[in-house]
Amino acid sequence: MLEAYAPILVLLAISVLNAVGMVVASHFLGPIRPTPVKRSPYESGITPLGDTRERFSVKFYMVAILFIVFDLETVFLIPWAVSFRTLGLFGFVEMLIFIAVLVVGFVYAWKKGALQWE
Repeated sequence: MLEAYAPILVLLAISVLNAVGMVVASHFLGPIRPTPVKRSPYESGITPLGDTRERFSVKFYMVAILFIVFDLETVFLIPWAVSFRTLGLFGFVEMLIFIAVLVVGFVYAWKKGALQWE
């Protein structure tokens, strides 16, 4: 049984050795010339102001998480749209239920004030 997986294990071993070898080679062969400009903090073309451990409002994270959740949920619409004709009425009703659950969740988050920046 091991014979069937041997080529995959060999390929995996070669890939891991290649990746490790490239990292080690770049560490030893790459030029290291630290300068004050390279060591200075850089953020979007301007010198950072204030403390780097600045606290953000929880609302920022709530909006970000809600965006990711609803964005990922809409990805499920793509395979449904591709196979829409083969699914028929059953697939259409299932997607309506799915979208209804999303809308209820979105309205709930909206009413709770999770989308307010204030």
